[in-house]
Amino acid sequence: MGGSKNERKSENKPEEGALDTNQDKSLEEEKSSKETEESHEVSEVTETVIEEEKAEEIKAKIAEEEEEKAKPVEEEAPPEEIREEVEEEAEKEEAAEEKEVEKEKRKEEAEEEIVEERIYTIPLRRAWISPRKKRAPRAVRIVRSFIERHMKIEPGVKGEEEETSRLVISNEVNEKLWGRGIEKPPRKIRVRVVKDKEGTVTLYLAEGD
Repeated sequence: MGGSKNERKSENKPEEGALDTNQDKSLEEEKSSKETEESHEVSEVTETVIEEEKAEEIKAKIAEEEEEKAKPVEEEAPPEEIREEVEEEAEKEEAAEEKEVEKEKRKEEAEEEIVEERIYTIPLRRAWISPRKKRAPRAVRIVRSFIERHMKIEPGVKGEEEETSRLVISNEVNEKLWGRGIEKPPRKIRVRVVKDKEGTVTLYLAEGD
């Protein structure tokens, strides 16, 4: 008989999938290598993020410690010192209240004693006719004569101990007259004249001057 034909039997055929096994293995190796690389990269990124967070936490803690150190340390005063301070403050408040009460009483007394009150504007142009070194003293004399004339003050006798009436020029009026020196007294002055029960006349600067 002739040569036996190569019958295509299942025995001679290569196993199914045998050809694909090599390709599958290479693909699986590539995938596993890529996955390992990606996992390494992810792990590196996470490590860096964790390190940065730790560093920020450490910086924040250091900053808080520095702020606490910078704050002034308030020393608690002993109770005795606190009591002394409270007592001193109370004494100061009482003294201030007493002063205010005394001022109010003085004002009330002065108002009760006032019999007559007037406001005058006294011209002082004539004082400028005098020599330079005599102008301010002449201005004072002009003020005195003006008030004596208008308030009808009787001049006291030198020999008597008690004068029938007196004229008192306050410091503020005197300072106004002499403020620019002996050579330049003001051209006019506005005064408030007060007369009390005893007949004493006192000159004050009018309000607003």
